[in-house]
Amino acid sequence: MTTQQTAPEAMEEKDVLALLVHQHGMIRDMFDEVERAPASERAEAFQRLVRMLAVHEAAEEEIVHPYARRKMDGGDAVVDDRITEENEAKQLLMHMDQAGVDAPDFAENLAKLRTSVLEHARSEERYEFSKLQAHTTEAERRALAAGVKAAEAMAPTHPHPGVESATKNVLVGTPAAMMDRVRDVIRRAIGKKD
Repeated sequence: MTTQQTAPEAMEEKDVLALLVHQHGMIRDMFDEVERAPASERAEAFQRLVRMLAVHEAAEEEIVHPYARRKMDGGDAVVDDRITEENEAKQLLMHMDQAGVDAPDFAENLAKLRTSVLEHARSEERYEFSKLQAHTTEAERRALAAGVKAAEAMAPTHPHPGVESATKNVLVGTPAAMMDRVRDVIRRAIGKKD
């Protein structure tokens, strides 16, 4: 799976819930990819996973969670729980991203991250997405999908714990995204020379 295959603007789903559930499946597959990758390819597979998790969560925080808060009865509690889960996963992902795939605890942390992320995805689908399905129209979900795709195209490509609100994502997201994308280009350039 290449970065191009995970580009949000290229995804065909027009319904935000279908789009996000599809991405949850891609994330599961990407964890498998990292686990099965030979040592020489693990860093590249892990960076694709890091990017996907970072842009996916940033878009949810910027677009989906605020809408869920407004549209759902008890939306604040549901979203607050998801944000807590997201922040815990971001902390671990940031540590792993900085330590690299050669860190002695990488495999152990990858297993923890996988469990955390997949439990979070199940909770989103069960508690947030199912309620959004019941409280939104098809037109609203199409508009949200367009918003998510646009947000993902501009989102930071690395985790930034503590930036879990729509406001913080907008204020911090653009400069962070620019710096992340520059760092990604440099990493790729250096990696190709090795």
